[in-house]
Amino acid sequence: MFSVQRRGAARLAAATVVSGLVVAGSIAIAGPAVADDKPAGTGGATATLGDLKIFDDVVIKGKKDRKVSAGLFEMTVKPGGSIQTYCIDLYTGAKTGEEYKEVGWDQSSLHNNKDAGKIRWILQNSYPQVNDLEILAKKAGASKLSKETAAAATQAAIWHFSDKVNAVPEDAEAAKLTEYLEKSAVELSEPAASLSLSPSSVAGKAGGRLGPVTVDTNAATAKVSLAPGAPAGVKIVDKDGKVVTDVTKGSQVYFDVPAGTEGSAELTVQADTTVPIGRAFVATRTKSQTLILAGTSTSTVSAKASATWVKQGAAPFVTAEKNCAKGGVDVTLGNKGDQPWELELKGMKHSIAPGESKTVTVPVAEDEAYKFTITGPNGFEQVIEGVLDCKTATPGPTPSETPTDTPSPSQTPATGGTTSGSTTGGGDLAETGSSNATPMIAGVAVALLVVGGGAVFFLRKKKTVGQ
Repeated sequence: MFSVQRRGAARLAAATVVSGLVVAGSIAIAGPAVADDKPAGTGGATATLGDLKIFDDVVIKGKKDRKVSAGLFEMTVKPGGSIQTYCIDLYTGAKTGEEYKEVGWDQSSLHNNKDAGKIRWILQNSYPQVNDLEILAKKAGASKLSKETAAAATQAAIWHFSDKVNAVPEDAEAAKLTEYLEKSAVELSEPAASLSLSPSSVAGKAGGRLGPVTVDTNAATAKVSLAPGAPAGVKIVDKDGKVVTDVTKGSQVYFDVPAGTEGSAELTVQADTTVPIGRAFVATRTKSQTLILAGTSTSTVSAKASATWVKQGAAPFVTAEKNCAKGGVDVTLGNKGDQPWELELKGMKHSIAPGESKTVTVPVAEDEAYKFTITGPNGFEQVIEGVLDCKTATPGPTPSETPTDTPSPSQTPATGGTTSGSTTGGGDLAETGSSNATPMIAGVAVALLVVGGGAVFFLRKKKTVGQ
């Protein structure tokens, strides 16, 4: 499930809804064929949050106990496939219909959680990965489990390590499973990405091969193609100059650029594979509950990389990624041309010599919206924009909010809200599956939707080189 408390009014006021893309690596410069609201990313699965499908009641113990619906969400992978996820951010509101992106733990609230590996163990050793409920009940010393109570018990155990709360299923047998999972969990390593490209942006002079771009994937094979709109004569090739259409893990590809041209292009790698259990999913455009993968079908995943080139002079490239450990955005500035690149970033002047690259960390406060522009020669311009969201929310309503009892599942639909795209809410736990039966809950839903800033980030090319 998702159940998340609203952060303080000051934090909400600082956050904004931003269109963008959360990345697990560097973000590519968008090529001419890419719309501004669909910036290129390093890759992985992109999914839309659906309903809370399999759930039961869990009580969050505290000064005032809170009953919430806990269990598995269903998400639809674009362009194909489906996944199931649990929540790892109890006190943040969830929004159905929101786009989510697969990311590494360092790009999520797990970045500083010493128990992140134990959460992955729970995912591997409980429902739905262990779908024989008789065996699971026997391990836990329980007499009987249903899908609903097993999912609730698993979610409760995950919250113990993700949000440091005492969450207890109302069903007594499910409570035994929660206790078993919490006591048995051991550290497992972070799973690798389903698909990623490194680097996601390259640059250089026309008349040669730009790259390499290295493919990392758990798929047996993937398709690589040049995005529509690339200048005439540009090809995707291997190190020997042979045109490439299929790639595997470790493959290296290049942009083969004709001499005498200036411009940019983009490639796409796509594969059908299963996303590894334990990968984090974060909302891309607005603040919504962080999720972790628990079950998956074969899904279509993709990744993009871009190239810019010039006839002569500086040939800049920019990649960027959220740095939760440092509380900011790492911006890598590089120059593959034959002249220095002089630029200004957030009031600081930088000179990037030919063949040089440097990474600058731009500090950003938690939940703060950020937007800054990087410019270069020949009309090169990059806009970096997003909201930093690296921490789980903390419990407790703001002074202007009065807690109310959470509706029971029998009163509410098993969805992330009563309408697509709404924020779930109620009391100091904005619970997925709760109703908007009262004006207060509806008001909180609207406030979170309008003001809530997501842990989002995108890098957009507003004007390509040579245009």
